[in-house]
Amino acid sequence: MPRRSPVVHSDPDILGGTPVFVGTRVPVQSLFDYLEAGDTLDEFLRQFPSVRRDQAIDALELARDTLLTSARPA
Repeated sequence: MPRRSPVVHSDPDILGGTPVFVGTRVPVQSLFDYLEAGDTLDEFLRQFPSVRRDQAIDALELARDTLLTSARPA
């Protein structure tokens, strides 16, 4: 599997260390908040134009992979 470029960055000097999309000050939590509220990915991207579509998709894939890797069969 090819190694992904980092899409999330955490730095104490940027929003107190809140995880943000690389190259932005947009918290990754904002993506999840939008989706949880029923908004589309396109709406999120319209509201946060500094986040690229591939960054948002990579963040969602990372979250999925992390969840599936840590899940254990019942």
